[in-house]
Amino acid sequence: MRSLPLLLVVLASSCGPSAKPNGPRMRMTAKDIVQQSTDAIVRIEAGDEKNGEKIGTGFILDKSGLIATNLHVVAGSASIKIKLHDGTPYQVFQIAGIDPGRDLAVLRIKPLKPLQTVRLGDSEQMTAGDQIVAIGNPLGVFDYSVSSGLISQVRPVCDSTEDRCPPGGLKLLQISAPISQGSSGGPLFNQFGEVVGITTLIVAQGQAINFAVPGNYLKALVAQPIAIAMDKFAEDTRSPEDAPRDSGPAISRAVPNHPVELLAGCSDAQVIDVVESISDAIDIGAPLYNRGDIEACFRIYEGTSSKLERDPPCKGVGKAFGDGLLRASTLTSYKEKAWALRDTFDGLVKVAQLRGVKPNAKKP
Repeated sequence: MRSLPLLLVVLASSCGPSAKPNGPRMRMTAKDIVQQSTDAIVRIEAGDEKNGEKIGTGFILDKSGLIATNLHVVAGSASIKIKLHDGTPYQVFQIAGIDPGRDLAVLRIKPLKPLQTVRLGDSEQMTAGDQIVAIGNPLGVFDYSVSSGLISQVRPVCDSTEDRCPPGGLKLLQISAPISQGSSGGPLFNQFGEVVGITTLIVAQGQAINFAVPGNYLKALVAQPIAIAMDKFAEDTRSPEDAPRDSGPAISRAVPNHPVELLAGCSDAQVIDVVESISDAIDIGAPLYNRGDIEACFRIYEGTSSKLERDPPCKGVGKAFGDGLLRASTLTSYKEKAWALRDTFDGLVKVAQLRGVKPNAKKP
């Protein structure tokens, strides 16, 4: 999920969101929520190989094929694919509503049979300390991942008297449930299994500081649906960020040539652990890069590098990762940053081989 500016400026059926639950509301466990709702959650693939594919999450509001997600997941795309939990693919044929100020979009598909839906709750009732559950497709790799946490706080962002604020103002739900790129557009459930938010935004510099758009904002879009053709939607919502993601400056590799003394103080087992951590990061990050999600690739590499800089098995390893992170911090594009850390990885693998250790490091 991309880190969006805080103001998010980039960024009716019986089974629809106005439906009321039958009988008393019952508190549910996270497992209950997953079992009840998974079939109503979808994977979204927008864009193409040329312009970069964006992966996100959505959820079904209406059995006839109305799906909610974040606008930034699909913005600028004339081709949007939906994959149901059972793997059935659909092509979005129409946009049923957008709210740019709140980063929301409603999509239409033509399903072959009635779909399972989620139930919208009242996000105005959510307060700090309420338990929540999020389900999404983090990094576009770990589909239908479940995380739980709390409403950390309800954050007023702006009111309608301020410039660039949508009519009616904007609040966000700050949540502690872990989310990542690819979780954008996913449902945030309350303890009753009702959707009260749409996971939207992470603060990469913090720990478990994430945000969701209150679900009540969706209700106006569904109450007054519109019909936007796909080509017009793509044209109207395209931004410079929708340019091919592998564009930008050419990459000049600068893999460090470390002396074997860099690993002084590390045992062979510790060196193998380091290289296996590097290999794991590449296994996840390189496919994301090749698919066009270069920022997500960089975030994977950055996480591994930061961890091994903070807690290295020996001084030289910490310094090598620190140098790589420093170099990445001086660069502008995520493409350059990702390759700077890949150079750091490759330099450490090389020196491990010089030492005589033979880790099973994998190449993209």
